[in-house]
Amino acid sequence: MTLFSSPTCAMSHCARFVLHEKGVVADIEYYDPTNPPEDLLELNPNGTSPTLIERDLVLYDSRIIMEYLDERFPHPPLHQMDPVSRANARMLIRRIDQDWYQLLDEILFSGEKKSARSKKMLRESILSASPIFAARPFFMSDEFSLIDCVIAPLLWRLPSIGIDISTPNEAITNYAQRIFNRAAFKRSLSDAEKEMIEPLK
Repeated sequence: MTLFSSPTCAMSHCARFVLHEKGVVADIEYYDPTNPPEDLLELNPNGTSPTLIERDLVLYDSRIIMEYLDERFPHPPLHQMDPVSRANARMLIRRIDQDWYQLLDEILFSGEKKSARSKKMLRESILSASPIFAARPFFMSDEFSLIDCVIAPLLWRLPSIGIDISTPNEAITNYAQRIFNRAAFKRSLSDAEKEMIEPLK
């Protein structure tokens, strides 16, 4: 199994996090998405990151890769077992992608004026979820799940783009530190991600 991954892409980071949580032995091939290697382009002509290769299987959507890894390596499970809970988790991840990751992309890849507006919106949206972060050890759950694998890489990047999400009760930073202190999260970091501004002190 090989995971082709950008060293800085948050979506790739999510897939790497799941890989390490599962303890899966795989080769992680870091590459520059603006100059994908030929062997990747032969399998995924778009050269997008992340791309997972296992024998004849080629997957190149972060969320599909995460789901596949959870089903392919069932222990420890990162989705709850019943269909209703799994469906709700998928809906929540979709909303996080639409509400938070879309704004992150705008901050990273749009002009200064739009970026400033997106920063304000992202900060306010995350802060509005502070009661959810405070309510349970993990995001809307007592157990670590794929949802946390989606949220953590985004929170890790906030200081490097100038977004402060500290609150009087430190609900979000306490949550973030719980996830960042997991051995799998530390192993999931590329060298470039380790060099990002020290997260959420």
